[in-house]
Order: sequence, then C-alpha cells, then structure tokens
Amino acid sequence: MSYFEELPNISYVSLLPNQNRSDERIQVKNLFKRAKLRTDVDQSVTAFDYYLIQDNERPDIIAERIYDSPELDWVILVTNNITSIRNQWPLSNNELYNYCLEKYGSDAGVMETHHYETKEIKDKYGRILLEGKLIVDQNFTFTYAKDDYSTSTETPAQSVSNYTYEQRLNEEKRKIRVLKPALLPAFITDFRNIMKHDKSSSYISNSLISSYNPRESGV
Repeated sequence: MSYFEELPNISYVSLLPNQNRSDERIQVKNLFKRAKLRTDVDQSVTAFDYYLIQDNERPDIIAERIYDSPELDWVILVTNNITSIRNQWPLSNNELYNYCLEKYGSDAGVMETHHYETKEIKDKYGRILLEGKLIVDQNFTFTYAKDDYSTSTETPAQSVSNYTYEQRLNEEKRKIRVLKPALLPAFITDFRNIMKHDKSSSYISNSLISSYNPRESGV
C-alpha cells in the first residue's frame, strides 16, 4: 500500500480550460490531510528499533528491508516526523560536499571556520573539568586548579570548519527509529481511521469531501 493510495479525496471545482459547466468537478487527493503517531506509541521505547541510515540508502530501501515492501516507505517517514526528504534525510558524502559548495561558494569557503568550540579537559583523576564541543570565542581561556598549590590556564578553543559543522548535522539525520514489524498492522489501521473524513457540511463519504464552489454563490 502506497501513501497516496491511503489519502482520502476532495471533490474539487475544476479549473481546467475544457470544462463544460461552472459546477464541474474533479477528484483530487487531499494533500492537506496528514497523520502523526499516537502519543502513547510515540513515547513508547519498546515500539521501536533504532536504525542508522547508510550512504545512499533511501526510505523505500529501508522499508523493503524492515517490512518487505518498498511501498511502506511512508511508514519510515511518518514515524520519524519527516515531512521534507530534501531537508530532513541525510545526504550522501558527494551530495553533502556539493551542498556545501553551493552554500559556501567555494572550496576555500567550505573549509573556513564556522565556529570555535572547547576540547575536553580532565583532571589527573579523570574527572571532566570542561566539557568538549561547547561553542566559545576564539580567545576563550580556562583556568583550573592542578593541585592544592598551582593552577593551570589553557586555551581550549579549537576551530570547526563549515564542512565539519554540516557533516555533523548530516550525521545526526542518519539516526532514525523504525516501528517494529509486529506493530505495523495496528499502525496502518490507526492511519486509515485518521485519514477518514469527519462528517460535516462538505462530507460525502469517509474518503471524499466536497470543496467550496464560489461560482455557485457568485462570490
């Protein structure tokens, strides 16, 4: 079952140039109808397995691997609240570099400093005194007691390039969760119930509503 097969329809006033009547209609998919996970499922740790997206791996490939059907790629997207593949799905290494080139203008721009961040500092007992990857100024200094008699001042700021910054963001997108196959039938049933149209003045059936026709009222 593909996502668009499950979407309900709207009886929409035709704007096609070859229409014969002012009330002529066509049926189109209701793209405004959107489902999300039930809160109890969304917050359930046991309902999901965690998955790391590999380079060039698409939602349909993952759906084929997990659910034995590439047409269930939309389940992968819905359960991760992904509404834009372009912005929320990880790029391949080549795509990422090309994206950075377009964003930062040149190879030199890609490698320019995006920000400075701390490197981790520990005491002689292995205790963390300063966390790593905290964004700081280039000239940030950190002073700490080495022992009862002396202190040490360090400059732990290290530069992070535009490419490294974008690469980190991209790597975070690789971490998704997948609904366990045993819960898939219940998920699809819930999804179909949510996709049904509620009864209203425009209601025709569970899978069809009628849009407003301004020509009928002269507005």
